[in-house]
Amino acid sequence: MNTPHPAVRLSDRIAELLTDPEAVPATWSSRPQWRQSLAHGTPGIALLHIERAATGRGPWEPVRAWLAIAANGPVTSGTDSYLHYGAPALAHVLACAAQARPGSYSSALTHLDDVIAVDALRRCDEALARIARGDLPVLAEFDAIRGLTGVGTVLLRRDPSGEAIHRILGYLVRLTADVKHKGRALPGWWTPDGPSGTPDERFPGGHANTGLAHGIAGPLALLSLALRRGVEVDGQRETTRTILAWLERQRDGHAWPYWITPNHLDGTARMPLAPQRPSWCYGTAGVARAQQLAALALGDSRLRHDAEHALATALTDPKALAATTDLSACHGFAGLAHIAHRAADDALPDNAARLRFAVALLLDTAHPPRADPDEQAHRLLATAGPEFLEGAAGTALALLAPATGTTLATSWDTCLLTS
Repeated sequence: MNTPHPAVRLSDRIAELLTDPEAVPATWSSRPQWRQSLAHGTPGIALLHIERAATGRGPWEPVRAWLAIAANGPVTSGTDSYLHYGAPALAHVLACAAQARPGSYSSALTHLDDVIAVDALRRCDEALARIARGDLPVLAEFDAIRGLTGVGTVLLRRDPSGEAIHRILGYLVRLTADVKHKGRALPGWWTPDGPSGTPDERFPGGHANTGLAHGIAGPLALLSLALRRGVEVDGQRETTRTILAWLERQRDGHAWPYWITPNHLDGTARMPLAPQRPSWCYGTAGVARAQQLAALALGDSRLRHDAEHALATALTDPKALAATTDLSACHGFAGLAHIAHRAADDALPDNAARLRFAVALLLDTAHPPRADPDEQAHRLLATAGPEFLEGAAGTALALLAPATGTTLATSWDTCLLTS
Protein backbone atom coordinates (compact mmCIF):
# COMPACT_ATOMS: atom_id res chain seq x y z
CA MET A 1 0.00 0.00 0.00
CA ASN A 2 1.30 3.46 -0.90
CA THR A 3 2.21 5.83 1.91
CA PRO A 4 0.51 9.15 1.19
CA HIS A 5 2.68 12.19 0.70
CA PRO A 6 2.07 14.93 3.30
CA ALA A 7 0.66 17.11 0.49
CA VAL A 8 -2.55 15.10 0.81
CA ARG A 9 -3.15 16.96 4.09
CA LEU A 10 -3.27 20.22 2.16
CA SER A 11 -5.73 18.70 -0.32
CA ASP A 12 -7.90 17.43 2.55
CA ARG A 13 -7.86 20.77 4.36
CA ILE A 14 -8.87 22.72 1.27
CA ALA A 15 -11.79 20.35 0.77
CA GLU A 16 -12.85 20.77 4.38
CA LEU A 17 -12.87 24.55 4.00
CA LEU A 18 -15.00 24.18 0.85
CA THR A 19 -17.53 21.73 2.31
CA ASP A 20 -20.38 24.12 3.06
CA PRO A 21 -21.65 26.39 0.24
CA GLU A 22 -23.34 28.58 2.85
CA ALA A 23 -19.94 29.50 4.26
CA VAL A 24 -18.69 30.89 0.97
CA PRO A 25 -18.10 34.67 1.11
CA ALA A 26 -20.37 36.81 -1.03
CA THR A 27 -17.31 38.16 -2.82
CA TRP A 28 -17.15 34.75 -4.52
CA SER A 29 -20.78 33.65 -4.75
CA SER A 30 -22.02 36.97 -6.13
CA ARG A 31 -19.92 36.69 -9.29
CA PRO A 32 -22.05 36.26 -12.43
CA GLN A 33 -20.23 33.12 -13.55
CA TRP A 34 -20.35 31.45 -10.12
CA ARG A 35 -23.23 29.02 -10.69
CA GLN A 36 -22.24 27.62 -14.09
CA SER A 37 -18.46 28.00 -14.42
CA LEU A 38 -16.32 24.90 -14.17
CA ALA A 39 -13.20 27.05 -14.26
CA HIS A 40 -14.28 29.69 -11.74
CA GLY A 41 -17.35 28.58 -9.79
CA THR A 42 -19.61 25.98 -8.25
CA PRO A 43 -19.17 23.07 -10.73
CA GLY A 44 -15.41 23.03 -10.19
CA ILE A 45 -15.82 22.80 -6.42
CA ALA A 46 -18.39 20.03 -6.88
CA LEU A 47 -15.83 18.17 -9.02
CA LEU A 48 -13.37 18.14 -6.10
CA HIS A 49 -15.96 16.63 -3.78
CA ILE A 50 -17.08 14.07 -6.38
CA GLU A 51 -13.56 12.68 -6.73
CA ARG A 52 -13.10 12.65 -2.96
CA ALA A 53 -16.40 10.84 -2.41
CA ALA A 54 -15.61 8.37 -5.17
CA THR A 55 -12.26 7.54 -3.54
CA GLY A 56 -13.76 7.30 -0.04
CA ARG A 57 -11.93 10.37 1.25
CA GLY A 58 -15.09 12.40 1.77
CA PRO A 59 -18.90 12.18 2.00
CA TRP A 60 -21.42 12.71 -0.80
CA GLU A 61 -23.34 15.45 1.03
CA PRO A 62 -21.08 18.28 -0.22
CA VAL A 63 -21.49 16.98 -3.77
CA ARG A 64 -25.26 17.25 -3.53
CA ALA A 65 -25.04 20.70 -1.92
CA TRP A 66 -22.77 22.16 -4.59
CA LEU A 67 -24.63 20.55 -7.48
CA ALA A 68 -27.92 21.91 -6.13
CA ILE A 69 -26.53 25.42 -6.59
CA ALA A 70 -25.24 24.64 -10.09
CA ALA A 71 -28.65 23.31 -11.14
CA ASN A 72 -30.66 26.10 -9.48
CA GLY A 73 -31.70 27.95 -12.62
CA PRO A 74 -31.53 27.81 -16.41
CA VAL A 75 -28.39 26.23 -17.83
CA THR A 76 -26.68 28.24 -20.55
CA SER A 77 -26.43 26.62 -23.96
CA GLY A 78 -25.73 27.89 -27.45
CA THR A 79 -23.14 30.50 -28.33
CA ASP A 80 -22.31 31.38 -24.73
CA SER A 81 -21.64 27.80 -23.57
CA TYR A 82 -18.39 25.85 -23.75
CA LEU A 83 -16.50 23.19 -21.80
CA HIS A 84 -15.86 25.47 -18.85
CA TYR A 85 -19.25 27.18 -18.79
CA GLY A 86 -22.88 26.22 -19.11
CA ALA A 87 -24.25 22.93 -20.42
CA PRO A 88 -20.92 21.24 -21.28
CA ALA A 89 -19.46 22.19 -17.88
CA LEU A 90 -22.40 20.76 -15.98
CA ALA A 91 -22.46 17.64 -18.17
CA HIS A 92 -18.79 16.99 -17.41
CA VAL A 93 -19.34 17.25 -13.67
CA LEU A 94 -22.52 15.16 -13.64
CA ALA A 95 -20.84 12.51 -15.80
CA CYS A 96 -18.09 12.20 -13.19
CA ALA A 97 -20.71 11.78 -10.46
CA ALA A 98 -22.54 9.17 -12.53
CA GLN A 99 -19.27 7.34 -13.12
CA ALA A 100 -18.94 6.88 -9.37
CA ARG A 101 -22.66 6.23 -8.85
CA PRO A 102 -23.99 4.57 -12.01
CA GLY A 103 -27.52 5.60 -12.90
CA SER A 104 -27.44 8.90 -11.07
CA TYR A 105 -28.36 12.11 -12.90
CA SER A 106 -29.35 10.07 -15.99
CA SER A 107 -32.29 12.27 -16.96
CA ALA A 108 -30.30 15.50 -16.66
CA LEU A 109 -27.39 14.00 -18.58
CA THR A 110 -29.62 12.79 -21.42
CA HIS A 111 -31.05 16.29 -21.80
CA LEU A 112 -27.61 17.91 -21.66
CA ASP A 113 -26.23 15.41 -24.20
CA ASP A 114 -28.89 16.45 -26.71
CA VAL A 115 -28.31 20.17 -26.13
CA ILE A 116 -24.52 19.87 -26.43
CA ALA A 117 -24.72 17.79 -29.61
CA VAL A 118 -27.01 20.32 -31.32
CA ASP A 119 -24.73 23.19 -30.33
CA ALA A 120 -21.64 21.30 -31.51
CA LEU A 121 -23.14 20.59 -34.93
CA ARG A 122 -24.07 24.24 -35.35
CA ARG A 123 -20.59 25.36 -34.34
CA CYS A 124 -19.01 22.89 -36.76
CA ASP A 125 -21.17 24.27 -39.59
CA GLU A 126 -20.08 27.81 -38.74
CA ALA A 127 -16.41 26.83 -38.52
CA LEU A 128 -16.46 24.99 -41.85
CA ALA A 129 -18.19 27.97 -43.48
CA ARG A 130 -15.41 30.19 -42.11
CA ILE A 131 -12.79 27.86 -43.62
CA ALA A 132 -14.60 27.96 -46.95
CA ARG A 133 -14.48 31.77 -46.90
CA GLY A 134 -10.73 31.70 -46.34
CA ASP A 135 -10.90 33.61 -43.05
CA LEU A 136 -8.57 32.87 -40.13
CA PRO A 137 -10.06 31.36 -36.96
CA VAL A 138 -10.42 32.91 -33.54
CA LEU A 139 -9.03 30.83 -30.68
CA ALA A 140 -12.52 30.32 -29.24
CA GLU A 141 -13.51 28.43 -32.38
CA PHE A 142 -11.22 25.49 -31.69
CA ASP A 143 -9.43 25.69 -28.33
CA ALA A 144 -9.83 23.53 -25.23
CA ILE A 145 -11.37 26.18 -23.00
CA ARG A 146 -14.02 27.84 -25.18
CA GLY A 147 -13.81 25.98 -28.47
CA LEU A 148 -14.84 22.79 -30.23
CA THR A 149 -11.88 20.84 -28.82
CA GLY A 150 -13.20 21.34 -25.29
CA VAL A 151 -16.76 20.44 -26.26
CA GLY A 152 -15.35 17.37 -27.97
CA THR A 153 -14.02 16.02 -24.68
CA VAL A 154 -17.58 15.82 -23.32
CA LEU A 155 -18.95 14.23 -26.49
CA LEU A 156 -16.12 11.69 -26.63
CA ARG A 157 -17.08 10.46 -23.16
CA ARG A 158 -20.82 10.67 -23.50
CA ASP A 159 -21.50 9.68 -27.12
CA PRO A 160 -18.35 8.37 -28.84
CA SER A 161 -20.32 6.89 -31.73
CA GLY A 162 -22.47 9.97 -32.28
CA GLU A 163 -22.48 12.36 -35.21
CA ALA A 164 -21.32 15.37 -33.20
CA ILE A 165 -17.92 14.02 -32.08
CA HIS A 166 -17.23 12.74 -35.59
CA ARG A 167 -18.08 16.15 -37.03
CA ILE A 168 -15.70 17.84 -34.55
CA LEU A 169 -12.88 15.46 -35.45
CA GLY A 170 -13.55 16.08 -39.15
CA TYR A 171 -13.44 19.81 -38.52
CA LEU A 172 -10.08 19.50 -36.73
CA VAL A 173 -8.72 17.65 -39.75
CA ARG A 174 -9.79 20.60 -41.92
CA LEU A 175 -8.46 23.13 -39.41
CA THR A 176 -4.88 21.90 -39.65
CA ALA A 177 -4.52 22.31 -43.41
CA ASP A 178 -2.18 25.18 -44.34
CA VAL A 179 -3.84 28.36 -45.61
CA LYS A 180 -2.66 31.20 -47.80
CA HIS A 181 -3.15 34.57 -46.09
CA LYS A 182 -1.83 37.84 -47.48
CA GLY A 183 0.62 35.95 -49.66
CA ARG A 184 2.03 33.88 -46.80
CA ALA A 185 1.51 30.16 -46.09
CA LEU A 186 0.26 29.75 -42.53
CA PRO A 187 -0.92 26.82 -40.42
CA GLY A 188 -4.71 26.63 -40.48
CA TRP A 189 -5.02 27.43 -36.76
CA TRP A 190 -3.20 30.77 -37.16
CA THR A 191 -5.36 33.41 -35.51
CA PRO A 192 -5.35 37.13 -36.35
CA ASP A 193 -5.65 38.01 -32.65
CA GLY A 194 -3.36 37.84 -29.63
CA PRO A 195 -3.20 35.02 -27.07
CA SER A 196 -6.07 36.60 -25.10
CA GLY A 197 -8.34 35.90 -28.06
CA THR A 198 -8.84 39.59 -28.80
CA PRO A 199 -7.02 42.03 -31.10
CA ASP A 200 -3.62 42.85 -29.63
CA GLU A 201 -1.22 45.47 -30.97
CA ARG A 202 1.68 43.33 -29.74
CA PHE A 203 0.64 40.71 -32.31
CA PRO A 204 0.00 42.77 -35.43
CA GLY A 205 0.26 39.72 -37.68
CA GLY A 206 -1.52 37.34 -35.31
CA HIS A 207 0.04 34.12 -34.04
CA ALA A 208 -0.08 30.32 -33.94
CA ASN A 209 -0.58 29.12 -30.39
CA THR A 210 1.22 25.96 -29.23
CA GLY A 211 -0.45 25.46 -25.82
CA LEU A 212 -2.84 22.81 -24.58
CA ALA A 213 -5.41 25.31 -23.29
CA HIS A 214 -5.60 27.68 -26.27
CA GLY A 215 -3.37 26.24 -28.96
CA ILE A 216 -2.83 23.30 -31.28
CA ALA A 217 -1.76 20.90 -28.51
CA GLY A 218 -5.44 20.77 -27.47
CA PRO A 219 -6.68 19.43 -30.84
CA LEU A 220 -3.68 17.08 -30.87
CA ALA A 221 -4.74 15.64 -27.51
CA LEU A 222 -8.40 15.22 -28.55
CA LEU A 223 -7.49 13.59 -31.88
CA SER A 224 -5.18 11.21 -30.02
CA LEU A 225 -7.62 10.38 -27.22
CA ALA A 226 -10.28 9.63 -29.83
CA LEU A 227 -7.92 7.31 -31.72
CA ARG A 228 -7.15 5.47 -28.49
CA ARG A 229 -10.88 4.88 -28.03
CA GLY A 230 -11.33 3.69 -31.60
CA VAL A 231 -13.14 6.86 -32.70
CA GLU A 232 -11.69 7.85 -36.07
CA VAL A 233 -12.52 9.88 -39.17
CA ASP A 234 -10.77 10.14 -42.52
CA GLY A 235 -7.45 11.94 -42.26
CA GLN A 236 -7.27 11.83 -38.47
CA ARG A 237 -3.99 9.93 -38.23
CA GLU A 238 -2.36 12.05 -40.92
CA THR A 239 -3.54 15.22 -39.16
CA THR A 240 -2.11 13.99 -35.87
CA ARG A 241 1.25 13.52 -37.56
CA THR A 242 1.01 16.94 -39.22
CA ILE A 243 0.58 18.63 -35.84
CA LEU A 244 3.39 16.59 -34.33
CA ALA A 245 5.74 17.56 -37.16
CA TRP A 246 4.87 21.25 -36.76
CA LEU A 247 5.49 21.12 -33.02
CA GLU A 248 8.80 19.37 -33.60
CA ARG A 249 9.93 22.25 -35.84
CA GLN A 250 9.17 24.74 -33.05
CA ARG A 251 10.83 22.76 -30.26
CA ASP A 252 13.88 24.12 -28.46
CA GLY A 253 15.42 21.36 -26.36
CA HIS A 254 12.73 20.26 -23.91
CA ALA A 255 10.57 23.36 -24.38
CA TRP A 256 8.30 25.02 -26.90
CA PRO A 257 7.62 28.72 -27.40
CA TYR A 258 4.15 29.63 -26.18
CA TRP A 259 3.31 30.96 -29.63
CA ILE A 260 4.73 31.55 -33.10
CA THR A 261 4.55 35.02 -34.68
CA PRO A 262 5.36 36.25 -38.21
CA ASN A 263 8.83 37.12 -36.94
CA HIS A 264 9.37 33.46 -36.06
CA LEU A 265 8.36 32.49 -39.58
CA ASP A 266 10.79 35.04 -41.01
CA GLY A 267 13.57 33.77 -38.77
CA THR A 268 14.05 37.11 -37.03
CA ALA A 269 12.71 35.92 -33.65
CA ARG A 270 14.54 32.61 -33.49
CA MET A 271 16.69 32.47 -30.37
CA PRO A 272 17.08 30.12 -27.39
CA LEU A 273 14.06 30.23 -25.14
CA ALA A 274 14.39 31.95 -21.79
CA PRO A 275 13.40 29.75 -18.82
CA GLN A 276 9.61 29.49 -18.78
CA ARG A 277 7.15 27.66 -16.59
CA PRO A 278 6.35 24.20 -17.99
CA SER A 279 2.63 24.49 -17.28
CA TRP A 280 -0.53 22.70 -18.37
CA CYS A 281 -2.00 25.68 -20.18
CA TYR A 282 1.19 26.76 -21.96
CA GLY A 283 4.54 25.04 -22.02
CA THR A 284 6.17 21.65 -21.87
CA ALA A 285 3.83 19.87 -19.46
CA GLY A 286 0.75 20.30 -21.64
CA VAL A 287 2.49 19.91 -24.99
CA ALA A 288 4.53 16.87 -23.96
CA ARG A 289 1.51 15.09 -22.45
CA ALA A 290 -0.39 15.69 -25.70
CA GLN A 291 2.57 14.26 -27.62
CA GLN A 292 2.71 11.23 -25.33
CA LEU A 293 -1.00 10.60 -25.92
CA ALA A 294 -0.38 10.87 -29.67
CA ALA A 295 2.52 8.43 -29.45
CA LEU A 296 0.35 5.93 -27.59
CA ALA A 297 -2.43 6.32 -30.17
CA LEU A 298 -0.05 5.89 -33.11
CA GLY A 299 2.13 3.20 -31.54
CA ASP A 300 5.23 5.38 -32.03
CA SER A 301 7.83 4.32 -29.45
CA ARG A 302 10.40 6.94 -30.49
CA LEU A 303 7.93 9.80 -30.10
CA ARG A 304 6.74 8.31 -26.82
CA HIS A 305 10.28 8.28 -25.43
CA ASP A 306 11.01 11.81 -26.66
CA ALA A 307 7.81 13.25 -25.16
CA GLU A 308 8.35 11.57 -21.81
CA HIS A 309 12.00 12.61 -21.75
CA ALA A 310 11.08 16.24 -22.47
CA LEU A 311 8.44 16.21 -19.74
CA ALA A 312 10.70 14.63 -17.11
CA THR A 313 13.54 17.01 -18.00
CA ALA A 314 11.35 20.09 -17.79
CA LEU A 315 9.78 19.06 -14.48
CA THR A 316 13.17 18.63 -12.82
CA ASP A 317 14.82 21.70 -14.39
CA PRO A 318 15.54 24.18 -11.55
CA LYS A 319 15.24 27.19 -13.87
CA ALA A 320 11.89 26.05 -15.27
CA LEU A 321 10.57 25.30 -11.79
CA ALA A 322 11.79 28.70 -10.57
CA ALA A 323 9.54 30.27 -13.20
CA THR A 324 6.55 28.47 -11.67
CA THR A 325 5.13 30.63 -8.90
CA ASP A 326 1.84 29.14 -7.69
CA LEU A 327 0.10 25.86 -6.85
CA SER A 328 -2.75 25.86 -9.36
CA ALA A 329 -3.93 23.12 -11.67
CA CYS A 330 -3.63 25.48 -14.63
CA HIS A 331 -0.02 26.62 -14.32
CA GLY A 332 1.24 25.64 -10.89
CA PHE A 333 2.96 22.85 -9.00
CA ALA A 334 -0.20 20.83 -8.30
CA GLY A 335 -1.07 20.72 -11.99
CA LEU A 336 2.47 19.67 -12.86
CA ALA A 337 2.40 16.90 -10.25
CA HIS A 338 -0.89 15.63 -11.67
CA ILE A 339 0.42 15.55 -15.26
CA ALA A 340 3.64 13.85 -14.19
CA HIS A 341 1.63 11.25 -12.25
CA ARG A 342 -0.64 10.62 -15.25
CA ALA A 343 2.29 10.45 -17.68
CA ALA A 344 4.29 8.10 -15.44
CA ASP A 345 1.49 5.54 -15.55
CA ASP A 346 1.74 5.51 -19.36
CA ALA A 347 5.51 5.86 -19.65
CA LEU A 348 8.31 3.55 -20.68
CA PRO A 349 10.08 2.13 -17.59
CA ASP A 350 13.12 4.43 -17.48
CA ASN A 351 11.04 7.53 -18.11
CA ALA A 352 8.42 6.38 -15.61
CA ALA A 353 11.05 6.32 -12.88
CA ARG A 354 12.18 9.86 -13.78
CA LEU A 355 8.59 11.10 -13.84
CA ARG A 356 7.84 9.58 -10.43
CA PHE A 357 10.91 11.33 -9.08
CA ALA A 358 9.51 14.55 -10.55
CA VAL A 359 6.17 13.90 -8.83
CA ALA A 360 7.89 13.66 -5.44
CA LEU A 361 9.88 16.84 -6.12
CA LEU A 362 6.76 18.74 -7.18
CA LEU A 363 4.77 17.56 -4.15
CA ASP A 364 7.58 18.65 -1.83
CA THR A 365 7.51 22.05 -3.50
CA ALA A 366 3.73 22.35 -3.33
CA HIS A 367 3.65 21.35 0.34
CA PRO A 368 7.11 21.77 1.87
CA PRO A 369 8.15 19.61 4.83
CA ARG A 370 6.78 20.88 8.14
CA ALA A 371 4.37 23.25 6.37
CA ASP A 372 1.08 23.81 8.18
CA PRO A 373 -1.71 22.60 5.86
CA ASP A 374 -4.35 24.68 7.63
CA GLU A 375 -2.36 27.88 7.29
CA GLN A 376 -1.46 27.03 3.69
CA ALA A 377 -5.09 26.26 2.75
CA HIS A 378 -6.41 29.48 4.28
CA ARG A 379 -3.72 31.51 2.53
CA LEU A 380 -4.49 29.86 -0.80
CA LEU A 381 -8.20 30.58 -0.50
CA ALA A 382 -7.48 34.19 0.44
CA THR A 383 -5.13 34.79 -2.49
CA ALA A 384 -6.38 32.52 -5.30
CA GLY A 385 -10.00 31.92 -4.34
CA PRO A 386 -11.91 28.65 -4.41
CA GLU A 387 -11.96 28.09 -8.16
CA PHE A 388 -10.96 25.00 -10.10
CA LEU A 389 -8.64 26.20 -12.84
CA GLU A 390 -6.45 28.68 -10.98
CA GLY A 391 -7.54 28.38 -7.35
CA ALA A 392 -7.87 26.15 -4.32
CA ALA A 393 -10.37 23.54 -5.54
CA GLY A 394 -8.23 22.65 -8.55
CA THR A 395 -5.10 22.58 -6.43
CA ALA A 396 -6.71 20.12 -4.01
CA LEU A 397 -8.01 17.97 -6.85
CA ALA A 398 -4.73 17.93 -8.78
CA LEU A 399 -2.78 16.96 -5.66
CA LEU A 400 -5.04 14.09 -4.69
CA ALA A 401 -3.92 11.23 -6.95
CA PRO A 402 -0.18 11.98 -6.97
CA ALA A 403 -0.10 12.55 -3.20
CA THR A 404 -1.89 9.27 -2.51
CA GLY A 405 -0.13 7.35 -5.28
CA THR A 406 -3.45 6.13 -6.68
CA THR A 407 -5.34 6.19 -9.96
CA LEU A 408 -8.29 8.50 -10.43
CA ALA A 409 -11.70 7.19 -9.43
CA THR A 410 -13.44 9.38 -12.01
CA SER A 411 -12.40 10.91 -15.32
CA TRP A 412 -12.40 14.44 -13.91
CA ASP A 413 -9.23 15.45 -15.79
CA THR A 414 -10.71 14.86 -19.23
CA CYS A 415 -11.62 18.55 -19.00
CA LEU A 416 -7.87 19.20 -19.08
CA LEU A 417 -7.31 16.74 -21.99
CA THR A 418 -4.70 14.92 -19.93
CA SER A 419 -6.65 11.67 -20.22
